[in-house]
Amino acid sequence: MTRGVAIDADAVAAAVLALPAVAGPHSGRFGEIATLLPHRRVPGIRIRPDEITVGVTGRYPATAAEIGAAVRAAIGPVDRPVNVRIEDIVPPVTS
Repeated sequence: MTRGVAIDADAVAAAVLALPAVAGPHSGRFGEIATLLPHRRVPGIRIRPDEITVGVTGRYPATAAEIGAAVRAAIGPVDRPVNVRIEDIVPPVTS
C-alpha cells in the first residue's frame, strides 16, 4: 500500500473477522483499540500514521503465532507495522 493512502478500518475489520482463528474483535481492557469514525467506532482496529493495532479474541486451538500470521495475511501489505494483540482465547465452536 502506498504511503499516505487511507486504510479502511471497516475493510480491515471484515477481513480479520472472517478468519476461523478469530472469534471476534477486542478493544482492550480500557477500549483503547478502536477507530473512531463519524457517529460510530470500529472496535478492535486502531489505525495510526505509524502503525496499525488489531485486537482480537482468538479461537482455540489456534496458537498466538498462527493467529498473528493469519491477521497480518488477511490485512495484506501495508505501509506500516501491524501489531496483533490477542486479548482472550475462547473454546472451539462445537456442532
